[in-house]
Amino acid sequence: MDLDYNPSRKSLIKNRWVATAASIWIQCTSGSLYTFTIYSSILKSTQGYDQSTLDTISVFKDLGANAGLLSGLLYSAAPRRPWLVLLAGSLQCFAGYFLMWLTVNGLLPRPPLLVMCFYMLLAAHAMTFFNTANVVTGVHNFPNYSGTIVGIMKGFLGLSGAILIQVYQITFKDKPSSYLLLLALLPTITSLLLMGFVRIFNTNEEDEKRHLNRFSFLAIVLAAYLTATIIIQHILKLKLYVRIVTFVLLILLLTSPVFVAIQAQRDKSYRLLKSLLEHNQVSDDSDLPAEEGMSIGPDHGEYHEDLNGTNDDALELREDLNLLKAMGTISFWFLFFTTMCAMGSGLATVNNMSQIGESLGYTTLEINTLVSLWSIWNFLGRFGAGYISDYFLHVKSCPRPLFIVITLVAMSIGHAMIAFGFPGALYAGSILVGVCYGSQWSLMPTIASEIFGKAHFGTIFNTITIAGPVGSYILSVKVVGYIYDKEASEQGGTCIGTRCFMLAFIIMASVTFSGFLVALGLLLKTRNFYKHVILRRLLHSLRHSKFPTDILN
Repeated sequence: MDLDYNPSRKSLIKNRWVATAASIWIQCTSGSLYTFTIYSSILKSTQGYDQSTLDTISVFKDLGANAGLLSGLLYSAAPRRPWLVLLAGSLQCFAGYFLMWLTVNGLLPRPPLLVMCFYMLLAAHAMTFFNTANVVTGVHNFPNYSGTIVGIMKGFLGLSGAILIQVYQITFKDKPSSYLLLLALLPTITSLLLMGFVRIFNTNEEDEKRHLNRFSFLAIVLAAYLTATIIIQHILKLKLYVRIVTFVLLILLLTSPVFVAIQAQRDKSYRLLKSLLEHNQVSDDSDLPAEEGMSIGPDHGEYHEDLNGTNDDALELREDLNLLKAMGTISFWFLFFTTMCAMGSGLATVNNMSQIGESLGYTTLEINTLVSLWSIWNFLGRFGAGYISDYFLHVKSCPRPLFIVITLVAMSIGHAMIAFGFPGALYAGSILVGVCYGSQWSLMPTIASEIFGKAHFGTIFNTITIAGPVGSYILSVKVVGYIYDKEASEQGGTCIGTRCFMLAFIIMASVTFSGFLVALGLLLKTRNFYKHVILRRLLHSLRHSKFPTDILN
């Protein structure tokens, strides 16, 4: 055997670690919807909108951001070409924001309201294409740790709003019209430059969890840095050179994923070379070491499934369910209902945070702090739920739907805290609701990929996501808004006291508790599936990853 093993240059840039780093960078520029408050003022003033009209445009923003069915269908039609999905997202992002920029700068005549709503819908819809391409590709590339990779992708997306605001403050501060041009160009250029790297690679590696943990650590460091920067900027008036230094540090943190990718690929190259050397030394015996008696490692020591007699058909059960077949199962509607309860009540809470704080006597500074910290709790939920559920699935064999059960009952407690309004209740309640709300963004897509398979994963989880704005509309408008307006009318237009939101949040606590009961049903229905299919499939894949047979091209 020729032992002069030299990985090609192509393999050093075309691998799933570089694909992950590229996806992270795209996610970091895709959260423009979280910065609507920055450019909403310029839309309102230049177009002569009142608050009600601006809220209408915001509704189309939320609709576009959650209606991801088309992006899922496109990914399913071209599963080996994620770049097509990213290209479609880039074109929509540029068109939507660039047309808005031309309008607010007077380069286009003032359009009818429905046309402006279409611009907003187009720009918002782009995020579903970016998100679908990156999340679904990540799940394909890391099927053994799907919760962790979804948490990483969703976590960086959750931080992207804060990242874009930092870019805005250093480049176009107090120029919201220029910020619209930034949103038209930055996500589009980033995606076009990196979309060729985002690909599916069918490989298994022994230590992939270690490198995924490094990406996770970078996400936590970035979140901590952004939190500290935002707090300092609110307290102190920083000079220009200080702001430039903090921005440069942010850029350095954002480049760090590429170093993780380089190290991961180096480790893989070394491991493959070592395997080739060992194979050459035992060339008189062409068979690899037998699996019997092999140690899986400390992270998987509690698997007790016997793979003897397990055939490939059993391991691939339900791998090809499409959207229509998935909608014919009770598990799909269980997930849809739990998503509607959790995401709907979470959105209703954050949308009314200012009014809740005012009614309970919180100061403006306290209310602004609560709103700012919501994104951090959201990030912790997105990232933590994926990582923790993966850990317990691998180590304790806990079915992942168990964590939807836990988060929904915790969310119910958080809504009850806000309802009764005791001192500090809004702080404690918003933390519980924020973390549990964020966790749904990691848990739901991961569970959908496990129950219905990865073949049409993008279409299925994007369809379930529609439950979020449906629940938000019902709870925000028909419950919270209606009850508050009724109480305010009895107090002369402004409501002060715990009674303003007590009934609304008791209702939302009941709604999330009903979601908890449905999630419990999902857990009971799928626990045998996780035991006999998911855990066997994981162990089968982890054992095979001990013997790297793929040679870098």
